[in-house]
Amino acid sequence: MRNHLIALSLIAVLGIGQAAAAEVQISFQEPEKFTDIRPTNETRSRYQQRVQTAFEKMFSDMAAQMPEGYQWQVTITDIDLAGDVDYFAGNGGQALRIVKDLYSPAIRFSHVLRDQQGDEVLSGEERLRDMGFLQRISRPSARPEFEYERVMLNDWFGKNVQPAVTQHAAVTPKTAQ
Repeated sequence: MRNHLIALSLIAVLGIGQAAAAEVQISFQEPEKFTDIRPTNETRSRYQQRVQTAFEKMFSDMAAQMPEGYQWQVTITDIDLAGDVDYFAGNGGQALRIVKDLYSPAIRFSHVLRDQQGDEVLSGEERLRDMGFLQRISRPSARPEFEYERVMLNDWFGKNVQPAVTQHAAVTPKTAQ
């Protein structure tokens, strides 16, 4: 029972921590023209919606690591998922996503991050591709869907956005006085 209460307390604390997060607005510019969001065994529109939902969650998770009051506008202009879809007659005509080094994940997007006063903290046009994606993740049997893309985005976020936010936060109180 005590472990159960500790777990509930931890969940409550984590939930409160997530409330203080940046607001993120995500849009997808002509997703039907994206390089590769091809489904294997479902309709294209349903898979496209699932991909969009997954990427919205990825960006929301990153925004949760930023200070409350920040606003982040992201426009995704292209997605190329890890792997490539191929149809095999030996598989009953079913499609399979084949993941090889050759088919690395990529994403293109533009973004603007503003602080609580509306001042621009960071902006740009990003073209990310993770050529070494297969060397970065172990235990393929336990990999969640779109994990290669999530790792690529989190790496970019940790190297580019977090340092800019930290630097901006360190400078802002001095200039605001």
